[in-house]
Amino acid sequence: MNLTKYYGEQKAVNNVSFSINKGEIVGFLGPNGAGKSTTMKMITGYLASDQGGVEVAGLPVNTSSLATKSKIGYLPEANPLYYDMYVREYLEFIANVHEVVPREPAIERVISITGLTIEANKKIGQLSKGYKQRVGLAAALIHDPEVLILDEPTSGLDPNQIMEIRDVIKNLGQNKTVLFSSHILQEVEAICDRVIIINKGVIVADDKLVNLQRAHNATQLVIVAFKEKVDPALLASLQHVQSVAEPQDGTYHIHTSDADNVKKQLLELSLKNSLNIVSLQSESNSLEDVFISLTKA
Repeated sequence: MNLTKYYGEQKAVNNVSFSINKGEIVGFLGPNGAGKSTTMKMITGYLASDQGGVEVAGLPVNTSSLATKSKIGYLPEANPLYYDMYVREYLEFIANVHEVVPREPAIERVISITGLTIEANKKIGQLSKGYKQRVGLAAALIHDPEVLILDEPTSGLDPNQIMEIRDVIKNLGQNKTVLFSSHILQEVEAICDRVIIINKGVIVADDKLVNLQRAHNATQLVIVAFKEKVDPALLASLQHVQSVAEPQDGTYHIHTSDADNVKKQLLELSLKNSLNIVSLQSESNSLEDVFISLTKA
């Protein structure tokens, strides 16, 4: 795509390129002011690029704006709504804009999907911030788009609502293309296999989450507890083990470059030496660690 966008003298987005396949849910991350929302607006056609172009479902956004907008469901970060309209009234208005036929089944479908049933007869202005966010998501889904662009879709939701919207996004991602941004990195870890990170207008990472964690995590930690006393030297002799510590009796912290391999060796070791493993777990870099390492000044 090679997208570039200037705001005055500032290059807000600098030669950004990526593609997303159908059935993919991709997290789009970056610090405030990194260019996330600007990139999303250019993908949806709400903002023209200064250089480069975008294709949605095989159609160029620059020359087929209406056609591509019919294939995109967009929930902007600001989530503009008409507060004096009732929920069903607003969704009917959006359905008319998209020329959805028949309208009523489509409206009831998105009300159900987004969990708006108990609030569907209220004015939007009477809703909590979380339910307003659900109305915006329902509006983005009303025309059953092929592509979903969701900018902070869980903003303002409580933990239970976040889990519900997470499930909605996961289900939608089975047969749609989904790009969403969030500052709640745990949500991205829970939903996405792939993550794109932008910093100062430039893509600094685009890979599967597990690969990013490995690349930015040369040392992993395996924590194992035995019922019996074990010689640390025996654990240190295992392949890929860098160091062994015993912070408390019977529990060992093993630093390694390959946690999965070490855990397998520990199980084999316990069988061979008649040892009883009480617990076995590993810790790797979280997405937060990866994010900080790629975006810190």
